[in-house]
Amino acid sequence: MKLKPGWLLLLSISAGVWSVPIDRNGGNQEAKEEVPEENADTGLYYDRYLREVIEVLETDPHFREKLQTANTEDIKNGRLSKELDLVSHHVRTRLDELKRQEVSRLRMLLKAKLDSTNTQSLQMDHASLLKQFEHLDPHNQNTFEAKDLELLISTATKDLENYDAERHEEFKRYEMLKEHERREYLKSLDQEKREREEKRMQELKEKHRQHPKVNAPGSVAQLREVWEETDGLDPQEFNPKTFFKLHDTNEDGVLDEQELEALFTKELEKVYDPKNEEDDMMEMEEERLRMREHIMKNVDTNKDRLVSLEEFLKSTEKKEFSNPKEWETLDAKPVYTEEELQRFEVELRDKEEELKRRAETLRQEQELLKERGKALEAQKREYQQAVLEMSQRQKEQQAADGQPPPAGPNGELQFQPETHKPEDKEILPSQ
Repeated sequence: MKLKPGWLLLLSISAGVWSVPIDRNGGNQEAKEEVPEENADTGLYYDRYLREVIEVLETDPHFREKLQTANTEDIKNGRLSKELDLVSHHVRTRLDELKRQEVSRLRMLLKAKLDSTNTQSLQMDHASLLKQFEHLDPHNQNTFEAKDLELLISTATKDLENYDAERHEEFKRYEMLKEHERREYLKSLDQEKREREEKRMQELKEKHRQHPKVNAPGSVAQLREVWEETDGLDPQEFNPKTFFKLHDTNEDGVLDEQELEALFTKELEKVYDPKNEEDDMMEMEEERLRMREHIMKNVDTNKDRLVSLEEFLKSTEKKEFSNPKEWETLDAKPVYTEEELQRFEVELRDKEEELKRRAETLRQEQELLKERGKALEAQKREYQQAVLEMSQRQKEQQAADGQPPPAGPNGELQFQPETHKPEDKEILPSQ
């Protein structure tokens, strides 16, 4: 499947890339069978909807033809969306169905959110609430129109641009939480144990720092290492153009973010080993993200989140390609300041206090329910006793009045054991 880089911008958003086996010898130039690769989640809450829309649109010959001549700007500014009116009827029908399913899913999310906050949702206005979702037209909830495609592309592009920043922020919070827990743990120890544990932690930190030199991402040294150790080729025969084609695994003419990140594995293995206590795999993924951003910043000149062959070859002509600055790994300096850590700890304490208040409220409510349960149980026993006593008095009254025994539930007579008074004894005839 050969697609233009413009459409690949959207495909990279959905991570819907296809992988084919690399032909190391280059002998077979015939078309290879496309093998689906397990897609990486984009992190977008409408990820599945985005993927399915792309897959359906790719089945239409007219849309695919227009796609071949479209550029990145045509896709970003929505001009390609106008072609939606010319796609086949069954494609439009399928897109309508996908949109209705997405609207239904969003309604369920809204209801769950309102229910969780104890908000009255019986009279909620779905049309108004759906406006908070920017990836579809909330005013038309039944059919997929050109505006829906335009909104989907623009929203996904914007969200993806913010996605990396959100990942960095999540990692910073992860590191601060780790440091907070470390300090709290040390506080719980006596002085002797604390000093011993601090020494052990410092030794682990130093051990982690004693790793081989990490080559700058995208430098000739880093690429040559991949060429030799991963590709198994002679380092003296390194060729940037051949390297690009080898690692353009889906043969679409560009290196997307996943293909770029795959190039950093050898460098990351120098620093991180999942078997080592001192190595944190969360830090490894943050390092991988930083490396990819470094290449995008210096190589992706048109900022479409893809590296073309032309961009790649131009980057190899720069001075930084042969003489890059030394790459600083995450252990070189913390990702947060002491002031940020202190604010984070205040936030944690506030959340802990709030959780304690909620727990206490729930405990009190539980005690109240237990007391009410006991009271209801006592009332039940009193009611049962009163019914028994009333039934007994009724039977005694009937017996005293000489009334026939009461009828059962099916009309049968209910007889009571006969009781004889002393004066009612049979008088036997005298002999």
